[in-house]
Amino acid sequence: MKKHILLYTLLAVFSSVKAHELSGIVTSEDNNKPLQGVGVYNKTTGAYTYTDVSGYFELDDISVNHIIYFYQLGYENQELIILEKHLDSEINIKLKISSASLDQVLIVSKVNVLSNFVNVDLKTSPVKSSQEILRKIPGLIIGQHAGGGKAEQIFLRGFDIDHGTDIAIDVDGMPVNMVSHAHGQGYADMHFIIPETIENLDFGKGAYYANKGNFNTAGYVDIKTKKTIDNNVISVEAGQFNTLRAMSMLKIWDGENSNAYIASEMNLTDGVFESPQNFNRLNVMGRYNYNNFKDQEFNLSLSHFQSKWDASGQIPQRAVDQGLISRFGAIDDTEGGNTSRTNIWMNHVKHIDEHSNIKSSAYISQYDFELFSNFTFFLEDPINADQIRQYEDRTIIGAKSVYEKSFHLDDHDKQLKYQAGIGFRYDDVNDVQLSRTKNRKELLERLAFGNVDELNAFSFFNLNYKVNKWTFNPGVRLDYFTFDYQDLLTEAYNSKSENKVLVSPKMNFIYAASPQTQFFLKTGLGYHSNDTRVVTANNGRQILPTAFSTDLGTILKPTDKLVLNFALWSLFLQQEFVYVGDAAIVEPSGKTARYGLDFGLRYQIADWLYFNTDVNYTHARSTEEPSGQDYIPLAPDLTSAGGLSFKDLGKFSGGLSYRFVKDRPANEDNSIVAEGYFITDLSLNYNHKNWTFGLIVENLLDSEWNETQFATESRLFNEANSFEEIHFTPGTPFFLRGKVSVRF
Repeated sequence: MKKHILLYTLLAVFSSVKAHELSGIVTSEDNNKPLQGVGVYNKTTGAYTYTDVSGYFELDDISVNHIIYFYQLGYENQELIILEKHLDSEINIKLKISSASLDQVLIVSKVNVLSNFVNVDLKTSPVKSSQEILRKIPGLIIGQHAGGGKAEQIFLRGFDIDHGTDIAIDVDGMPVNMVSHAHGQGYADMHFIIPETIENLDFGKGAYYANKGNFNTAGYVDIKTKKTIDNNVISVEAGQFNTLRAMSMLKIWDGENSNAYIASEMNLTDGVFESPQNFNRLNVMGRYNYNNFKDQEFNLSLSHFQSKWDASGQIPQRAVDQGLISRFGAIDDTEGGNTSRTNIWMNHVKHIDEHSNIKSSAYISQYDFELFSNFTFFLEDPINADQIRQYEDRTIIGAKSVYEKSFHLDDHDKQLKYQAGIGFRYDDVNDVQLSRTKNRKELLERLAFGNVDELNAFSFFNLNYKVNKWTFNPGVRLDYFTFDYQDLLTEAYNSKSENKVLVSPKMNFIYAASPQTQFFLKTGLGYHSNDTRVVTANNGRQILPTAFSTDLGTILKPTDKLVLNFALWSLFLQQEFVYVGDAAIVEPSGKTARYGLDFGLRYQIADWLYFNTDVNYTHARSTEEPSGQDYIPLAPDLTSAGGLSFKDLGKFSGGLSYRFVKDRPANEDNSIVAEGYFITDLSLNYNHKNWTFGLIVENLLDSEWNETQFATESRLFNEANSFEEIHFTPGTPFFLRGKVSVRF
């Protein structure tokens, strides 16, 4: 009898705490269309989900008095307190358009939740160029040293990433990085992106993400472009140094379920140098979007980019000190190049049911590149000088599909979601070469000449298990590579092939102590592939150097208007052999260890005033060299960036931003130092009806700074001996531009 009473009591208890479901549709109050990607967050339990292509959501484990938040950047938050009538029923939520602010982003149990807050930085202070998007990543700095047409040099977490070796960059799922590139492994030229088309970015530091593969050692950046545009926009910008930029975004179709727009951009400038850069860049992009607001969405995009420029290159400090040239002069002003890229890419989402979907993407790119450089002047050839030409003609084809399914487990406060993905990337690179040339016309000698075929097939599995306040995120990635190189310098047929398989496990832990606090521990193995010419030269040995990284930190939101983030991290990189594209030689780089600290603060001082700052410290050393000889050249140890922006102050908006880089070693024993800098930029806009009049000032304080610096051995035409010292590209002085744009 007692056993029966106990059983009935337990059944009564469980029935009294029976979990319920909340479902519904979220639409925009402006046009009544469903909103995709709206966050639906149970503040009481910490559970969350996102709306699908139809604006639909389902949230389990709902009880009376639970507090549900609906949020998306650019819309006012809505709060719903669950009543009896909401249980197991479908509701309709309408969100009102609003300016982006910190209170529209919540801390949820995501591995890379910080990128959601950085998007507030992006919305409150839009970028003025495609490469500037990278400056939004806390701790990442860039530098240009070839007249604006070459991909920027990137620095992050103690890496001189060169042009992309240790950071994976994608645009709408299409890779930007180039494997086995003529100039350098991982070369990532982002200039084909029109900045006004950027919607948001997703980024993560470290190698903790199973869906990220090649080049994801220091981190990754995914750039998302706009699926649709609300208004037509035409903009014209003009300024010093014969600078002109024109941009347009125009709707060409606006139907109930489909729409399309076309964007274009033209850039012209002579630059700040004494020898005009004669720089020109043309961008065109078209985007078609179809959404049946039920279970499918499809995007098709086409773009073409071409650029041509002259450059003054990196100049030696001694030439300036001796008065041979000014800071903006040149030793060899015949440097420069031209490049183009044509892309077709598509993305498709199919919702199988409320708990599962398939996301697929595919792309094809046609790319060519030609670059003329002279880093050492008359060191190798005192008669003809040391100009080199790097060239390639490339086709890239790739595709990926990801199946995602979520489960609601019977136990209260437990959620399970997994992703399984498969894909490939194939690069067909023809006539990739390095040659000695004269005056960009005469071929003196071929140093390397061949064809590259490189295939990367991959699969990954990612699990997200949430129980109470804990989230466990294990993952694993499998990569298969085939490297083929045909050497065209030899008279006889000479083709080599190697292949490699790599397994990269990941494990992340998140503890959501409260809706305002997240602690995390991230661990994982990542890698970057080596150039095919390295792989075949080393017979496949040590060709996929592995990086092991760890992050321990927290994200805090003590008030709706304030966000703090803090992390301690480490990263260890295995021995690797690097193909030096400027010399056609293979060099070992050695094992390295990096440790660091990241700190960030974002504060919505008022509805119209926003402040953000990030401070990043790194200790980077080679582990195979004696103390004092173990510095990693050009690795930044202390950087900071941030700004103060305002909006809706009458008819005015704008902001003041800064970036700081401390002095850093330029060689292994720190006997040559790359000077740091502190630069401020200003923007000011006046809005009148649908017109905007703006001023943009780069380097407001007119500071003298070096944008890029290298410790290089060179010889001038009048020197008997060579010297190793700082060679630099000067940073832009005070640079004023005016801008007029109209929306219609």
